[in-house]
Amino acid sequence: MTDAPDVGELSPPQRTLMGPGPSPVHPRVLKAMSTPLVGHLDPSFVDIMDETQELLRYAFRTDNEWTIPVSGTGSAAMEAAIGNLTEPGDTFLAPTNGYFGDRMAEMARRAGGEVVRVDAPWGEPLDPADVADAFAEHQPDVFGFVHAETSTGAKQTNVPELTDIAHEHDALVVADTVTSLGGVELRIDEWGIDAAYSGPQKCLSCPPGASPLTLNDDAMDKVLSREEDPRSWYLDLSLLEGYWGDERAYHHTAPVSNVYALREALRLVAEEGIEARWGRHERVAGALKAGVEAMGLGLNPEDDYWLPSLNAVRVPAGVEDGDVIDYVLDHYDLEIASGLGALEGDVFRIGCMGHGARPENVTLVVAALADAFDALGADVDAAAGLAATREALREQ
Repeated sequence: MTDAPDVGELSPPQRTLMGPGPSPVHPRVLKAMSTPLVGHLDPSFVDIMDETQELLRYAFRTDNEWTIPVSGTGSAAMEAAIGNLTEPGDTFLAPTNGYFGDRMAEMARRAGGEVVRVDAPWGEPLDPADVADAFAEHQPDVFGFVHAETSTGAKQTNVPELTDIAHEHDALVVADTVTSLGGVELRIDEWGIDAAYSGPQKCLSCPPGASPLTLNDDAMDKVLSREEDPRSWYLDLSLLEGYWGDERAYHHTAPVSNVYALREALRLVAEEGIEARWGRHERVAGALKAGVEAMGLGLNPEDDYWLPSLNAVRVPAGVEDGDVIDYVLDHYDLEIASGLGALEGDVFRIGCMGHGARPENVTLVVAALADAFDALGADVDAAAGLAATREALREQ
């Protein structure tokens, strides 16, 4: 290859992102990303690191000293948590109720853990009685659960009951909060969660690249007392502690612009107030829920564990999910997604997250779905759906 490739100016389409992530990014966050770089050991950046950590503690509702953004996507934070807390020979208890519970199990297996499972159907939370039975049978060292299952639209209820069971057996608890942090109620300290990871591109409405992670003292004690190094050097928290702790020693070049972005996204959370933000997500997503239910579609999870930030809307008879997804993308520049795993083809996954959780966005989603269903021949009451969404928004 001798000639330079002839590519034009970057010009991606203007989409309304209402799928399972990424979510729409606030203009202030985009502006923060465009500010000048400084070195990742620059004194000014150390101050920015401190501020980002404080803002993360607020969003997680924790006083954990060890609260950081991991350099990478949410899966990097996930692997950092599971890979550091799972030593070869440990028993890791993972759920079966969704795609990301399966990913937990796979990461624990690769870390050298013996994986055992606690069963629950896709789209339902874990039953504390089943968790207790699994502990009695397997005596796991680490228990992982998904607080907000992105594949099914279900929220894990009774979290304090689950953590109490684990702690009675001297196990550590790892929570997947990728689709809940900043969008639905989450209280790390009060609920007894030892470690939690998340992604910035969901309810925080931040581009991926610096992903939240928090560990309490018990979890960090295990990290720092391991007999064998974690299998990932890059995600070894005992080494990252030197960079994000008091020492600020070089480990890797942090994604400076992504930390800027995360800091600004978290400033928006703090300005709104975390509980007010949880309430906004529930109200706006509730209008979406009212609309699709009035159409006769319904959601996959029951109301008791409906996840406002990710709505698993059932595909109506007479249409293929992919045809509807293509239609709204082509005609409305609107992104929604299909189901994963056991729910593939059965549901649409419609996010209502962060900067995307606004009345105009859910109105667009319901209107676009109504048009797509009409054009593709689905038997739904589109007018009733639009009316229900508008009425729900007027009542707010």
